Amino acid sequence: MDAAIGKVFDSVSDFFSGAASASADEFPLCDSDIISGCEKELAEAQDEGRKKECIMRLSWALVHSKMPGDIQRGIAMLEALVVNDTSAMKLREKLYLLALGYYRSGDFSRSRDCIERCLEVEPEWGQAQTLKKAIEDRIVKDGVIGVGIAVTAVGLVAGIAAAFIRS
Repeated sequence: MDAAIGKVFDSVSDFFSGAASASADEFPLCDSDIISGCEKELAEAQDEGRKKECIMRLSWALVHSKMPGDIQRGIAMLEALVVNDTSAMKLREKLYLLALGYYRSGDFSRSRDCIERCLEVEPEWGQAQTLKKAIEDRIVKDGVIGVGIAVTAVGLVAGIAAAFIRS
């Protein structure tokens, strides 16, 4: 019985903290071995073109990591790359990865901004449309949770006030 209560409590706290959805999103995850391989490949890259390819692969791996620190590193790399990109296709990829990084780190507003910029470059890109829907769903869910918490708080205060009035 205690185990069942514990599971219910854990699932409720995961729901309110967002932990369940953050780890269960539909986007692929990347482990530390792949990240290490990308870092090694970047360190060994000789020419500038090869280094740019390696940086993109490493950025992809970092924003797909399970580790928040890796995701933040990927975001920082991509922010630096987006600033000076002139190729529409490369910009599209970087904006998508940046939006995914923000999404996975819980910054849904910035994620939405990046994915909208990405869709300006390539409006029919299905992968970006899927991420946009996930972002919008998450923003709605967070709004519903916020309203639920506010209503619960008001109900609790009203109940306490009613108890004092009856006394």
